[in-house]
Amino acid sequence: MHPTERLKGIATFVAVAEAGSFTAAAQRLNLTNSAVGKAIARLEERLGSRLFERSTRRLRLTDAGHAYRQVCVQVLEDLEAAERVLASDDAVPSGRLRVDLPATFGRLRAWPALLQFAGTHPQVMPHVSFTDRFVDLVEDGVDVAVRIGGADNEVWPAALDHRTLGYEELIFCAAPAYLDIHGAPASGADLLDHAAVLYGRADGSTAPWLLRAESASVVRQPMTGRAVLGNAEALVGAVEAGLGVAQLATWLVARQIAEGRLVALLPQLTTQGLPLHIVWQRSRSHAPKVQALIAHLAATLHIGA
Repeated sequence: MHPTERLKGIATFVAVAEAGSFTAAAQRLNLTNSAVGKAIARLEERLGSRLFERSTRRLRLTDAGHAYRQVCVQVLEDLEAAERVLASDDAVPSGRLRVDLPATFGRLRAWPALLQFAGTHPQVMPHVSFTDRFVDLVEDGVDVAVRIGGADNEVWPAALDHRTLGYEELIFCAAPAYLDIHGAPASGADLLDHAAVLYGRADGSTAPWLLRAESASVVRQPMTGRAVLGNAEALVGAVEAGLGVAQLATWLVARQIAEGRLVALLPQLTTQGLPLHIVWQRSRSHAPKVQALIAHLAATLHIGA
């Protein structure tokens, strides 16, 4: 089959899948119901598979239809992106830009950088989500994401590209009021006797403290928490309130330490935390708006103190 034959009918198929009916798709495409129905029938015949389950009440995708739709949407998006690059008015960053950010890091650090980017590129329309769940960039239609986590040797999906900007620095800290009552720890062993404020995961477990040993290796030390919280900003608030000692990323507590609301403890126990990545869809990397945002985030985002 000639490659161009494979493109026939896919725009009609995607329109029907999105609209949920032949009639609505026909109106959207300015075609007759008959023309839409024949296009879908020819496509199903060529593929040798039914794409829709038809009933008198509704139209829905089969399992094969769901899988084929995902591929077709990506193909159409790639074609649209290529056409935009070739268009003379796309020499400057413009258009809708879908971005996903981690909730806390996004609000405190990445969002100010995005606001600056939006001010510099008035033709770009940012559409930003803040979430700590794993986001599938292709499935969710995200152009660029900022992620904290993942190892250097992680196998990234072929559809994605990424750039690592650095690593968190983790420090122990406590409020001055807490230290006035309990004293400051003088060593790692002494630290273990203090009340711990811990990060709680969604599965009910708690993140251990990472302690640097004399050999410079890092030991994962499970702790019993005086308080366990599943939100980074709530964790900082608990430490500021004097509930105990926490191990936190410097980007999260730099302002509190600078203002004297928290005190950094045992700097020799500073350890490396999670990496910071910019991630984007490889198929969209040629778009000026994507290239411009990647360059801007790489220049402005810092994960250290």
